[in-house]
Amino acid sequence: MRSSSRWPAAGPRGGSEDMHVAGVDVGSTQTKAVILDGDRRVLGRGLIDTGARLTAAAVAAFHEALQSAGITEADLAFVIGTGYGRFRVEFGHAQVTEISCHARGAVHLFPGTRSVLDVGGQDTKAIRVAETGQVLDFCMNDKCSAGTGRFLGAASAALEIALGDLGPLALTAKNPVTMTTTCTVFAESEILGWMARGRTTEDVLMGVHAAIASRSVSLLRRVGVEPEVTFTGGVARNVAMVRLLTELTGTPVNVSEESHYCGAIGAALFALDRARAGAAAGAGGGARA
Repeated sequence: MRSSSRWPAAGPRGGSEDMHVAGVDVGSTQTKAVILDGDRRVLGRGLIDTGARLTAAAVAAFHEALQSAGITEADLAFVIGTGYGRFRVEFGHAQVTEISCHARGAVHLFPGTRSVLDVGGQDTKAIRVAETGQVLDFCMNDKCSAGTGRFLGAASAALEIALGDLGPLALTAKNPVTMTTTCTVFAESEILGWMARGRTTEDVLMGVHAAIASRSVSLLRRVGVEPEVTFTGGVARNVAMVRLLTELTGTPVNVSEESHYCGAIGAALFALDRARAGAAAGAGGGARA
């Protein structure tokens, strides 16, 4: 429920050219927020670790995006929450599933997108989309997070290597290992086991990346791998994953500097639709009065 005592009531205001909207994507690992203008340009972004307090994370990312855009809450026409914690975006006007938001955001970033792969902290989603961004089919991984960013997190912890360094190091592998575990809980043990047997760090890391990529592409094949494939989510920043997905799908994989924010961008685009619809309804009502 919206808290009117803390947040100003937002609603459609102004024309399309001066309209501002927001999308807030509360993910299991990180929370992202984006501010768009009426021309669908990204004006501001917010990114923080989600932690245990989802509502606080949503608020913090939202305010970071507002500050980045140089506007205030009162300047916003509509706010939509998405992600697994979307119902904790208590200052939002509506919620839209992350499936729909990633599909919409991917087509916005790459209009030729027909397949979307979103690899998040705890789940992986494969989506087949129409040219409009409408979801035609999708599937998600099971409860095990082996094919997700959490698997990379286990490798980072076990090897004491920063997440951002995993991909570049994996690409230097000469003889990658084959990971057998399908459970993140046991990933650290298997990684340390390979190291104890004298395998190089880069070979172990490429084995980890290959396991994630293989499971991700299996999901894509369930819905159909149709060019263009767009990679979204935080793991899209990992260069080894991009290369492996390109090799396994046999088609170039789209990655944008905005891929990490794709869900929030999609939410903001839906917010813009709602704001324009409300503005049009208000104008129509005024004309009849």
